[in-house]
Amino acid sequence: MKIIAYPDPILEKKSEKIKNPLDPEIQKLIIDMIQTMRENKGIGLAAPQIGKSIRLCVIEIDKKSYVFINPKITSESKECDISEEGCLSFPGKFLPIKRFSGVTVRYLNEKGEKCKIKAEALLARALQHEIDHLNGKLFINK
Repeated sequence: MKIIAYPDPILEKKSEKIKNPLDPEIQKLIIDMIQTMRENKGIGLAAPQIGKSIRLCVIEIDKKSYVFINPKITSESKECDISEEGCLSFPGKFLPIKRFSGVTVRYLNEKGEKCKIKAEALLARALQHEIDHLNGKLFINK
């Protein structure tokens, strides 16, 4: 799949909720997105980055893959940290970004099951970055 680069307007558009996570088209998209993320050596990929304005993102850290459908941050840590981030839609660009050190996220997994995750460190950072994409927010504006 082709990764959409900035300044494509889809990257700044709020994505639509997914009504049926088990739709065969969504299921195929999940597999394709994970493959595309790996091929591009990313740790996260949001659907708008491949031209789909839907609330779906994938993350892979330490060989563990996560699928987040309709994710929503429900709580954030008081602590923040600043770390360098890159983005597949901004090839070669890395910026120091302030993020919450930990977040709790409610979402549906690839089976359509309701889930909740308490994420810290790199996973928390990646989740905030990808959920920003789903909300039409870009890391260059942080």
